[in-house]
Formats: sequence, C-alpha cells, structure tokens
Amino acid sequence: MIGVSIATKWEYEATLDYYDVKDHERCSYPYGEYFMTTLDDAELVFYSTGVRKANGVGANQYMLSRFNLTKVIVAGTCAGIDDTFNLLDIVIPRRAVQYDCTVKEVEPLIKSSFIVDIELANYGDDFLTGTIATADRAVVMWNDYLELKKHDITVADTEAGAIAYICKKNAIECIIIKGISDFPTDERGANPVESNAEQINVYVANTPKVMTKIFDDYLMRFV
Repeated sequence: MIGVSIATKWEYEATLDYYDVKDHERCSYPYGEYFMTTLDDAELVFYSTGVRKANGVGANQYMLSRFNLTKVIVAGTCAGIDDTFNLLDIVIPRRAVQYDCTVKEVEPLIKSSFIVDIELANYGDDFLTGTIATADRAVVMWNDYLELKKHDITVADTEAGAIAYICKKNAIECIIIKGISDFPTDERGANPVESNAEQINVYVANTPKVMTKIFDDYLMRFV
C-alpha cells in the first residue's frame, strides 16, 4: 500500500472534495483522518497529519507501521523561494533538507546529516525539480526568504524534509510533490501582521488549485 501524506486542513479538505470522499469513508487516527481508495489497481491511503515536523514525522511513522507502506508520497503546497518559478508550478524535489537543526550563527545552515537525496531516475525528467527546505518556522519573514535564496533553495515548507528523513530511516521510498501556493513578500516597509495575513489569504485561495493540479497531472505518475 502507498501512503499519501497531506499536512494542512485546507490541503486535506481539497483532497476530500477532489475524490468525493463521503463521511462514512473517513477514519480517525491520532494525528487526524485517513481514507483508503484504489486508483488504477494501486491501493492508497490518504491521511492528514497536521502541520510542522513533529506531526509529519509522527503521523508517517504511525502509518508506516500500521499499514506496512511500501512508499510515501508527500503531496501539498509550499512557498516559492527560487523566483524563476511561478505560482502553481508543481515541483518534485531531488533533494530535501532541514534547515533548523543547527546553530546557524556558528554552524552551516544545512548539515549533510539532515539532507535526503531522492532518486527520481525511474520517473523520467520532464518535470520541475530542485531542493525543498523544511523547518518548523514557515517562510513568512523576508529575511528568512533571502537566507534560503542564498542557499539555492527552490521551495520551502514545514514537513516534507522531516518526512523524507524518517522514510529514509525506515528504508521506504519517499516522493515529494509540492505546488507553489505563495511567495514571501517584503514586509519590512509594511505592517508584518497585515503582510502575513495577506500571504495566508493567497495560500488559502491557491491551495485547491495546487491540489487539483497534483491529482490531475502528477500523483499517479509517481505511484
């Protein structure tokens, strides 16, 4: 069975709508909900995890153990960092890193022990790719954006790098399929609270578009 890991409530709600999941088809587990389906003869379990690394890792370890998953696909939204990409672009990263695991004032921002290289050779090369960076702190402030940009990060989120890490520990393949829902904005000349609210509104509006694009055009290719 293949697991499809989905973090936020907006992403999961968009998933329920896309697959027309009925209430009685949804099951509860300690981190949220899940439902099971068969697509093109493949058995999949879609599950919500909640946001940030602890939820992402805990939920995926739970599902790996409960359903003996053979692969995990992390599907959802992300913030754009590389400005050669566009809103709603779908990115399948070749590398996942965690950038909040060091004392960055005296250590490298990203240590090799927190880098996961993802093998995509079996899936072709006609898709956008790059590096996804994960931290418990969402990329909202402009200085965070500039720091990640300086380190050649493509997109950023708060779960995928940690999920890839735990999948590697379990010797399970992990594929990350992320769509750019928003780009950070320079809040330095504005009210940071209002700037953050505007970015969240963009994210919420774009989330169903991203999830539809993932499910229409990408998911089954990587199953």
